[in-house]
Amino acid sequence: MNSAIEVWSAVLKILEVSVGETAVNIWFTDTKVVELKDNMLVLHCPNEFKRNILLKTYAEPIKTALKQIFGSGEIELMVLTDNEYSDYAGEVKTEVDPLDDSRFTFDRFVVGASNRIAYAAATAVAAKPASTYNPLFIYGGPGLGKTHLLYAIGYEIRRSRPESQIVYIKGDDFTNELVEAIQSRRNLEFRDKYRYADLLLVDDIQFIAGKIQTQEEFFHTFNTLYEAGKQIVLTSDRPPKEMLRLEERLRSRFEWGLLVDIQPPDYETRLAIVKNKALRMGVPLEDEIAQYIAENVTDNIRQLEGTVKKILAYRELIPGAHVDLDLVIRIVQEIIRGDRDYTPDLIIEKVAALYNISPDDIKGSSRQKNVALARQISMYLIRKLINMPLEDIGAVVGGKDHSTVMYSIKKVETSMASNAEFADTIRDITANITNK
Repeated sequence: MNSAIEVWSAVLKILEVSVGETAVNIWFTDTKVVELKDNMLVLHCPNEFKRNILLKTYAEPIKTALKQIFGSGEIELMVLTDNEYSDYAGEVKTEVDPLDDSRFTFDRFVVGASNRIAYAAATAVAAKPASTYNPLFIYGGPGLGKTHLLYAIGYEIRRSRPESQIVYIKGDDFTNELVEAIQSRRNLEFRDKYRYADLLLVDDIQFIAGKIQTQEEFFHTFNTLYEAGKQIVLTSDRPPKEMLRLEERLRSRFEWGLLVDIQPPDYETRLAIVKNKALRMGVPLEDEIAQYIAENVTDNIRQLEGTVKKILAYRELIPGAHVDLDLVIRIVQEIIRGDRDYTPDLIIEKVAALYNISPDDIKGSSRQKNVALARQISMYLIRKLINMPLEDIGAVVGGKDHSTVMYSIKKVETSMASNAEFADTIRDITANITNK
C-alpha cells in the first residue's frame, strides 16, 4: 500500500469503526489527502473550523489508524486549509474572467428537452442584444446550466461586438459593492459602472430581495439601461412571482421581457452530458459506466461533471488504475453525499452576512434581537443541512445546551409556517449556502 490515496482510504475505513460512520461523514467528506512523504501524512480541508476539529478531536484516532496500517513507526499529521494548501503546493491563484472562458460557450452547452427554450432564447439575445428579449430572465435550480448560458451570452457578444461594455455581477456581490461605495463615498463611480453598460449580466438576482437600498439602486439601474436600449440578462433560482420580498416595481420589470426556466435534465440529456464531459477531459468511459452515472446522478449537471472529474483524478493519481463499475459506484456515492456536505462555519457566515453582523456575534452571547434571530436561524440550518447532534450545534454557537437548540429550531419552523416572507428569507439563505 504505497499510494497516499490508498492509505487515506484505508484510514477512513478504520475510522468508520473507531469513531463512527456519522462522524466520518460529517468531518471527513471534503477532507482530501495531499501526500504521504517522510513519515508525514498531509491532508487538505476547506477551512480553519474543520481543521481545528480534525486536529483536536481526530488526530489521535488517525495516527492510531496509521499505526495499525503500517505496523510500526510514528507518522505525523499535517492538515492544510485552502490558503495554506496553495502555498504548500506552490500554486498561484489567478482570477479568470468567466466571459473569456472557452469552457462556457454555446457549443459546449448540451441541449435537451429540459433546457432547449432557455438555450434558444440565450442564443437569440447573443445574436441581437436588446432587440429580441429584454430583459431575459432564466430561472431554475442550482447546477442546471443557468450560469453557463449567462457566460455564453457574454462570451459571444464580447467576440462579435468587442466594443461593447459588458458587466457581470452576482446578486449578493452587487449589494457588497454598493455598501463599499457608500462607505467610501464612491456612489457616482458605482453607478457609472452599471448604468453605462451595453450588456448587464446578473447571476442569482434573488439575493437582492429584501434589501431596501439595493433594490432601490437596482431599480434605477434597470430603468436607465432599459430606456437606453441596453440588454439585461438575469438568472435566479425561482421566477419573480415567487420572490416574496422583492419590490413589486422590480418584479413587474423582471417580467417585461421573456421568462424561461431550466428543469433537471432527463436521462438522455444526462447521458449526453456525461459522454460529452468525458470526451473533453480525455476519460474513456464504457457504456455501462456512463449509463450508471446518468441513471444515478440526477440532481444537476454540476454533480455529473464532478463525477467525471473525480474519475479523471483517480486515473491520474494512481497510474494504471482500472476504472471499473465498483469504483464508479463508490465515486457516485461520494459525490452525492459530498454535494450535501456543508460546514457550520459556512452556514454561520452566510446567515451573518444577511443580517449584517459578524460570525463571532452569532457565536457570542449577545441578546440583541437581530443577533438572537440570526443565531436561531443558524442552529436551524445546521440541523437541516448537516443533521448535527443538538449538543454539537450548541457548542458551535457559543455553548448553548440542547434544549435551547431545540427551542430555536422549533421557533424557526413555526415562524416559517406562519410567515411567508420569513420562509422566503430562509429559502434565500439556504440557496446561498447550497450554491457555494
